[in-house]
Amino acid sequence: MKLLHIDSSVLGDQSVTRELTAAIVARWRSRVRGLEVQSRDLARDPLPHLSAATLAGSDALEAARGETALREFLEADVVVIGAPMYNFAIPSTLKAWIDRIAVRGRTFRYTENGPVGLAGGKRVIVATAAGGIHDGQPSDFVEPYLRHTLGFLGVQDIEFVRADGIGLSPEHRAASIAAALGALPGPERKAA
Repeated sequence: MKLLHIDSSVLGDQSVTRELTAAIVARWRSRVRGLEVQSRDLARDPLPHLSAATLAGSDALEAARGETALREFLEADVVVIGAPMYNFAIPSTLKAWIDRIAVRGRTFRYTENGPVGLAGGKRVIVATAAGGIHDGQPSDFVEPYLRHTLGFLGVQDIEFVRADGIGLSPEHRAASIAAALGALPGPERKAA
């Protein structure tokens, strides 16, 4: 089984989403024998944003980096994404990664009946954190955007672990992180 671990927070050791994704990956490592983990840190090694050269395919190095990111995504059985909320949305580096995995003919195709996702059959776990309380609010563009985009690619098995209100107070931050850590999904499924 292959797990792709994506982090996008710029906060390093102070990042709540990095703490959560690390805990998720550790849980999977401890419970899945032979788990292969591929990590991609979009803050330390960002993919370039789309450009005319990207779309024209005239930059061979950029094209190779994009193909590597796409292949990592396609080969993964499980994808763990750290997606902090920056100004109500995902970090631009995470958007640049999505631009590399949303590829017509590889992860989706258009038909007479509308688009069809080609990247289904994988599980995605998203760890998100925000300074305020946004869960279920109109100000949350992280979860709806990621659900829509991943769904467009064919991914239906998507879970979110949230740590909201981390900027309200140190006590609220600690409680929110503790609650999120207590809700971490592992490879086992809860009975319906």
